[in-house]
Amino acid sequence: THNSTHNSDEARAMTEVLSLGAGVQSSALAFMAAKGEIGPMPDCAIFSDTQGEAKSVYNWLDYLIKELPFPVHVVTGGDLAQDGLQITRSKKSGKLYLKSKIPAYVLKEDGTKGLLGRKCTEDYKVQPIQKKVRELVGIKRAGAGVVHCRMWIGISTDEAHRMKPSRKDYIENCWPLIDHGLSRQDCLEWMEKNGYPEPPRSSCVYCPFHSDFEWHRLKVEEPEEFKRAVEYEEDLQEAASKQEALLGEPFLHSSGVPLHSIDFEKEVKSSHQQLDMFGNECEGMCGV
Repeated sequence: THNSTHNSDEARAMTEVLSLGAGVQSSALAFMAAKGEIGPMPDCAIFSDTQGEAKSVYNWLDYLIKELPFPVHVVTGGDLAQDGLQITRSKKSGKLYLKSKIPAYVLKEDGTKGLLGRKCTEDYKVQPIQKKVRELVGIKRAGAGVVHCRMWIGISTDEAHRMKPSRKDYIENCWPLIDHGLSRQDCLEWMEKNGYPEPPRSSCVYCPFHSDFEWHRLKVEEPEEFKRAVEYEEDLQEAASKQEALLGEPFLHSSGVPLHSIDFEKEVKSSHQQLDMFGNECEGMCGV
């Protein structure tokens, strides 16, 4: 009897939270829930702001906040771009090093290439959302094995490989689009059929995991944002020149060529497209 009471309390205490990336899939999922096509209705949505999204994403987020029947909480872990330019002295080696946050490509002096460490998704998407969930459900840290929150993540069938279980015992991840057999294209068609505008592509403007197609789209459709990415690449290279631990120059494109000098139209037309690394993005929280 005690167990059944405990389970019923647990069921009543479950908080339904939609992880809102403000891209195609999470936006479609939010409106499907709003129309009662996918349930139960979320208690809220949470958008974690890296402060590096395109203006189109922030405009769309404002639209979502106005249109959705449940609250949208906007949280942030800080300014990802600026934090990634910080130079610190290592306590171990005494060397100056770059506090790398994004997975920029590194062209080393011997011509070989590497990838900088990545803390963007975990520190600027996942953790701020987890912190807000703890606040919403009223727990300070771990939940002693009790799930308090069901986290809706807008991963679609074409990205099923990005599904990952929650590493926090108080959060249980779920993927309603997968459960309903919906692809990204299905989401776009559903939005159009139901009279909603097409959501923007959601990701940081300077994300090194952009495909050539995405870089080209950004350059053509959002030139001011592409300019921001070009300037950030230059800032990153300048910061790298002032440290001692990284032996090489960082770039936002896998070719090791500056963004401003790449002919993306030509790259898109040719068969040698840059690999879209987005599928390897940790925690599956970006770009949805």
